[in-house]
Amino acid sequence: VQLQASGGGLVQAGGSLSLSCAASGGTFASYAMGWFRQAPGKEREFVAAINRYGFSTYFAGSVKGRFTISRDNAKNTLYLQMNSLKPEDTAAYYCAAKYVTTSTYVYGESRSYDFWGQGTQVTVSS
Repeated sequence: VQLQASGGGLVQAGGSLSLSCAASGGTFASYAMGWFRQAPGKEREFVAAINRYGFSTYFAGSVKGRFTISRDNAKNTLYLQMNSLKPEDTAAYYCAAKYVTTSTYVYGESRSYDFWGQGTQVTVSS
């Protein structure tokens, strides 16, 4: 599956952004999905994950209550709604897909994922 992330940009602290990740080349509902981010000089970190059907989600503690992950399997698209953004949210954001067969789990480890999109930059100014 190929993944294309979009929606990044520059926003002031306290603002909102919505990221999208368009998938192609596979059956989208066969993939658990996740968002990760990487700031300059830092390791990639988990942000949020969602299971193949969208009824189970999981968030990093640093974004819980501020970010929402969702998916539309009919549109082959993953979303990340980011509210109350902070300067420390500044990073390149990556979407990732893990092929699953019958699993409805969510996955928080980057090593679990099979496919990655290119990053989309989010910059939050103070």
